[in-house]
This record gives sequence, C-alpha cells and structure tokens, in this order.
Amino acid sequence: MKFANMYLVSALSVVFALAVIAPVFAVEVGDKAPDFELPSTQGGKLKLSSFQGKKNVLIEFYVLDFTAT
Repeated sequence: MKFANMYLVSALSVVFALAVIAPVFAVEVGDKAPDFELPSTQGGKLKLSSFQGKKNVLIEFYVLDFTAT
C-alpha cells in the first residue's frame, strides 16, 4: 500500500510539473516521456529513467480532479 501511495503522489507531482512546463515542452501521442526527477515520499529522489527496463510506469492525468466545482 505504501508503494501505491508513493506512485500516486509521484503521479500527481508529474501532472503538476507537466502542467507548468507544457507550453515549453509539449509531448505528443507516441512520444517518449521526458525524463524527470521528483522527491520520493520515502526520502531521496525518484527519476523516471530509473524505472526503464525494470517496471512499467503509468502517468495518468486527471483533468478536473482537485478543482473547485
């Protein structure tokens, strides 16, 4: 369960990071995700490239999550 929470926090951080840099570095369908580094919930940092060839990574976007309704 801790890993699920870690991935959720990381995914949300990615969404925020990509929203901030999206106008500069737009990713098109089929493109490889740019490498990025985020703080880990267990201390240290996580880098997307550290999972390459080891684990599948899902980056999911919630368009209207956490917005005022």
